[in-house]
Amino acid sequence: MKVAVMTDSTAYIPSDIREQHNIHMVPLSVVFEDGSFREELDITTEAFYQKIKTTKTLPKTSQPSIGYITEKLEQLAEEYDAVISVHLSSGISGTYQTVVSAGEMVDNIEVYAFDSELSCMPQGFYALEAAEMAKQDKSPEEIMNRLHHMKQSMIAYFMVDDLTNLQRGGRLNGAQAIVGSLLQVKPVLHFVDKVIVPFEKIRTRKKAISRIMGMVEEDAVKGNELRIVFIHGNNEEAALELQQSFLEKYPNMDTSISYFGPVIGTHLGEGAIGVGWYVK
Repeated sequence: MKVAVMTDSTAYIPSDIREQHNIHMVPLSVVFEDGSFREELDITTEAFYQKIKTTKTLPKTSQPSIGYITEKLEQLAEEYDAVISVHLSSGISGTYQTVVSAGEMVDNIEVYAFDSELSCMPQGFYALEAAEMAKQDKSPEEIMNRLHHMKQSMIAYFMVDDLTNLQRGGRLNGAQAIVGSLLQVKPVLHFVDKVIVPFEKIRTRKKAISRIMGMVEEDAVKGNELRIVFIHGNNEEAALELQQSFLEKYPNMDTSISYFGPVIGTHLGEGAIGVGWYVK
């Protein structure tokens, strides 16, 4: 079987890396008052963070239409027998379910949709692994089994400077957001059962980041070979500092830098920091 790999734009895999690994992408969009902009195609991450500073209302986010995804699958069906399609958590977006529905409408290609149960580059790790296995002519079932195995050790924690966007966008329980704002805490957040919830409420940004880094190091000190990504919301320098301090202790670990693009950046806000990792 010839197997394609597809993901959505919130994996934030750079276009050159996607091309190198032959990963197909469907974009989500941010909707400002002056129009809808598809991630990467109509608006860059840099332009998004500039634009959001001057807008009065928080943009909305939207998933690809079922028509768009159906058309994409029909194009893939001309060349492939199956597609592994990796998407952001079904608890914060309907993209995964839309792909499942579109897959039932398209003939001549088997669609294997995978709910990453999180987003950003940890989601991208699944797509990259699937692409590597597809190159090795592994079957769709073998690839899906590997992705489910990866999920057992996949971890992602992040913190935001301000809970307002998450609360207004409906991606965090409202009462939790209000309490957090009143206490001026910098909660460490994570995904549980596909939705974003507080992990710990911590008073300062520095302590929140230190707590996240401590958890990565707990896994690293066990001797596990980890693949780690440091993720930033328009503050690459902060992510690079975390990467550098980690590599000073664990110089042989596989680390990379990524970012919160427009769709996820809408909900987390500028200045958010995240770390994701799994046992290789």
